[in-house]
Amino acid sequence: MTDPAAPAMLRLPNDGAAKGVLLADHLASHGPGPAAIVAAIAAAVPALARRLADGRIHGDPTAIVGQNDSGDPQKALDVGAHDHMIDALRKAGVRQVLSEEEIEVLTLTPSGLWDVAIDPIDGSGSIGIGAPLGLLFTILPAAPEGFLRHGRAVVAAGYASFGHSCDFGFSLGQGVHVATLDPTTGTFRLTHSDLRLKPQAKTIAYNASNERHWPEGLQAWARDLRAGRDGPRGRDFNMRWLAAAVGELHRILLLGGCFLYPADRRAGYGNGRLRTIYEAVPIAFLIEQAGGKATDGLSPILDRLPQSLHENTPLIFGAAEEVDTIARYLTRGA
Repeated sequence: MTDPAAPAMLRLPNDGAAKGVLLADHLASHGPGPAAIVAAIAAAVPALARRLADGRIHGDPTAIVGQNDSGDPQKALDVGAHDHMIDALRKAGVRQVLSEEEIEVLTLTPSGLWDVAIDPIDGSGSIGIGAPLGLLFTILPAAPEGFLRHGRAVVAAGYASFGHSCDFGFSLGQGVHVATLDPTTGTFRLTHSDLRLKPQAKTIAYNASNERHWPEGLQAWARDLRAGRDGPRGRDFNMRWLAAAVGELHRILLLGGCFLYPADRRAGYGNGRLRTIYEAVPIAFLIEQAGGKATDGLSPILDRLPQSLHENTPLIFGAAEEVDTIARYLTRGA
């Protein structure tokens, strides 16, 4: 007999057994090494997803508890997510961690073979309003130079996207795969394998309120874009702006498109705003693995040599043809 107090289960056509290989089994098949670190990060994500879903029921996740290296306010969930992930990485035997929420590099296991750069909560300005949030990470072989290395040294990268579903995308250097969290079991199952980006973008993501501060060449690109089929581009585009780089990354990997957060003339934005090591590099690694491009406007992100742990960079990523088109407009306006 059905319990009248039990919540109703929404049924869709073809409901049945859970689909997709367990992510933990897939990663275990790759043996020890970076895959084991990816698995440890994935295993720590469901607890974070549950806390995000709780909202303000068990305390205020938006409470300001400090500030990070750039002077941005740290919310309670920023710090809580950082502590949670550091604990998981310590248990996984990671040597060193660079986190957005710490000024200096943390040494966890001096004899460890792998280093991890991580942004525990991307888009934290939207904590508490139900907007997309995320997590980003890269894995590098332990080396004396630490994190001041070209992105080509990265051996694995990934992200978690917290939306109406919790999705975990990753690459071990052999394509991009995405798993989705089954909340009834707390486990991830693979839902997309070897994602590939179309070279042409239909959907563009950028903050239009900043356009007037852009270089003239980039402003010309935006004007021609908006003119659609009546302008020099000869076709219409759609516009999206989620205000969370991980949300844009996840959408672009699944549906295609292009994202840009360029440098502009405002004080503090001359070198862009996203962080090179733990935001731009993991995105670039994943996008290149999916056949797209990721640049600072002119040069590949993965070819940049960071000069400081928390340096900023412009970031343009997505469909290869559109990234190249933006570079031509920037050069024209130089």
